[in-house]
Amino acid sequence: MTSAFSLSMFAAPLPAEGGGGLMSLQVNLMFWVLVIFGIVYYLVSKYAFPAILGAVETREKVLADAIAAAKRDRDDAAKLLADHKAAIDSARDEAQKLIADGRAVAEKMRADLLEKTRGDQQEMLERARRDIGMERDKAIAELRREAVDLAIKGASKVVEENLDSDKNRKLVESFLGSLATSKPRS
Repeated sequence: MTSAFSLSMFAAPLPAEGGGGLMSLQVNLMFWVLVIFGIVYYLVSKYAFPAILGAVETREKVLADAIAAAKRDRDDAAKLLADHKAAIDSARDEAQKLIADGRAVAEKMRADLLEKTRGDQQEMLERARRDIGMERDKAIAELRREAVDLAIKGASKVVEENLDSDKNRKLVESFLGSLATSKPRS
């Protein structure tokens, strides 16, 4: 019964028939609602709001720090990306330069080898021409000796006497020499 009595003290008297409604003013009830609201507001503002505001400020600070760190990381990543792109471009340029240098060296080596091969070929042709000329001269000299010997033998058969072979040889060689200088053979 004590709880019913204590509640009845705070309860407003029931309105009379036909006079009460939603908009009717009940001063006693309104007074106690305002007192309770004031006490709750005081307690909440004294104990709950500082804790809530501290948590919100801490959360805002953590978020601001996280945003700043993310911005720093993004800037660092952008700088690193730019550095890597520059390094890649530099490496690409270096590789193209090396390729161009390699091509130039290869082309120079090719030209040098062609020149050396042409020189060797020309030298071989000159040597072959000299060898052929020397062999031709030897063959002509041998042929002259044979012709002189044959002419002397033929003349000695015709004359049937023994002629001086050294003297006759010189005579025939001078004759053949005069023929060689007057008519060049092709």
